[in-house]
Amino acid sequence: MEIALASLATLLAAAALLGALRGARTDSARRRSGGGEEALPEDVHGLRQEVAALRAEAKGALKHLAVVRYDAFGDVGGHLSWSVALLDDQGHGVVLTSIHGRSEARTYAKNISSWGSEQQLSPEEEEALAHARP
Repeated sequence: MEIALASLATLLAAAALLGALRGARTDSARRRSGGGEEALPEDVHGLRQEVAALRAEAKGALKHLAVVRYDAFGDVGGHLSWSVALLDDQGHGVVLTSIHGRSEARTYAKNISSWGSEQQLSPEEEEALAHARP
């Protein structure tokens, strides 16, 4: 039961983080465009500027992700442990890991910058990072 609650808490925290990041980007886009719904430019130059702005904004989106499930300990089966990589186009983001034992679960978060980390990554975290990389 404790393991299930820890997993649920971790997933809710990750969802809240993603929601906050999306909200901040949406607010930033609204401020840049000067408010709510605006009509698109009708000239080609204006449309090209709009597309360029959208492409620049999309580069910061966490759109590269991968999950690796595994058994962290020999006496616990079912692939209850997992590592997930959430990264943008430049390889900046986070790797979240939850290691499940028989009586407890531990969760870790490690920053990723340019497809690498200053912290040592486990083999499973490295695998998640490799699968997330385009």
